Amino acid sequence: MEFRSAQSTHAVCGYCQSTVVRSGDVLSRVGKMAEVFDDHSPLQLFATGKFNDRNFTLIGRLQFKTDDGTWAEWNAFFDDGQTGWLAEDNGAYVFAFPTDNKSELPAADRFVVGANTAINGKPFSVASKQQAVLISAQGELPKLPPLGEKFTVVELRGDNDVLSIDYGTSPPLVSRGTAVQLDDLQLKGLKDESVKEEKGRQFNCPHCGAPVTVTLATSKSITCGSCNSLIDMSAGIGGELKSAEQDEPVQPLIPLGTLGELQGTKWQVVGFQHRMGVAPGDDEHFGWSEYLLYNQKKGFSFLVDSEEGWSLVRPTTGAPKWAGGNASSATYLGTPFQLKYSYDAETNYVCGEFYWLVQRGQKTFNRDFANGKRLLSQEQSGTEVVWSTGDQLPSDTVAKAFGLEGKKDLLERDDVAPFSAAPSMGITSIIVLVVVLLLLSLLLSRCSSCDPQVENCSSSSSGYRSTAGSYGGYSGGGGHK
Repeated sequence: MEFRSAQSTHAVCGYCQSTVVRSGDVLSRVGKMAEVFDDHSPLQLFATGKFNDRNFTLIGRLQFKTDDGTWAEWNAFFDDGQTGWLAEDNGAYVFAFPTDNKSELPAADRFVVGANTAINGKPFSVASKQQAVLISAQGELPKLPPLGEKFTVVELRGDNDVLSIDYGTSPPLVSRGTAVQLDDLQLKGLKDESVKEEKGRQFNCPHCGAPVTVTLATSKSITCGSCNSLIDMSAGIGGELKSAEQDEPVQPLIPLGTLGELQGTKWQVVGFQHRMGVAPGDDEHFGWSEYLLYNQKKGFSFLVDSEEGWSLVRPTTGAPKWAGGNASSATYLGTPFQLKYSYDAETNYVCGEFYWLVQRGQKTFNRDFANGKRLLSQEQSGTEVVWSTGDQLPSDTVAKAFGLEGKKDLLERDDVAPFSAAPSMGITSIIVLVVVLLLLSLLLSRCSSCDPQVENCSSSSSGYRSTAGSYGGYSGGGGHK
């Protein structure tokens, strides 16, 4: 075993998983570490790269788990002797470094998810507060939390950075990070596989007994292709498998497994969910669909199909500046966005694989903002606030990207003009508006007797929706820890 960094106090043997602690020149075996699980990461030990014109080598890895998902932190050893952490969470990456906290931190229970706060005079929003455990480790490490022991992690987000507070030690450990792209790190020594080819992860559906094949190791939920049951895999294939029946399956317009290229990136459709929404105080439901897209280097994105049209979005690293409450605008990276819709959202059908524990009936509160064709969305659950940003896409672009020109008519949407303030109307516009309202009343009368939870009468594929529509997907796998 070799220690490259003078700051490393622990190492995990790559052959027998023995955990070794270093005290001066004395090495002691203190136990055995669980083997790391294959998380389909393109990263691996001893890969090299460059960050801010400084060379580094990945010499260790920690894998953590919360109730909502897993993430990994890679120990990056720089040529000048400094160490940092390349955090990897469902295909998104943050480079973080320990930071000295100049003021006393509040207790973990003082942080409220979704609230604004300030650390060392800098404003942040509280993005998540969760219980985490270390589940495995490998390589050389400057820290090693007790295996399987729960600790609280609070994640704060600024304009374009992440402040992570680890309450597993006293005083808490604080690190600050920024989002990075793997291509910008000039990495060498990555895994060669672009797609996981192993097909051995199979189990029998606990509902109907049909074989179910898992493609992505990070998946926490999957559906049975035979009976459409939604299966909880959060305890692993070897654990207890729970299933929930799903009636009246919704067929995705873009089949699972389809490959396509959008905005210069090749994506594969790995999941699909249909969601319903209702504005507070309203009884009219509306629906939309979300396709979960995967790329090994880019991670996950969401292709959203609503009556607002198609859009491609992904969760942000930084948090927009937003006053909260009933504030009607938000600013992200200097771009102002106006609030369009606020509504409760609920997942009512899923198929495919998901990196978070998706459940039928899962609920969030959403806010949608827009600036022209630029979109911004906020989704809040009990433990996490997720912001997503992206762009509207013409339906022709979606059809061409996935080779579905034959379904062009089915994919076509009212590709609405960018959101903007309406100009004053002339008499012609008023007449047209009256006609539209008359047609609208007829359509609504046809739909008034249907149950939207069963018939999806106002879904994104048929009917009329007068309010809201999602711009972003729920990212329940956690933030960039």
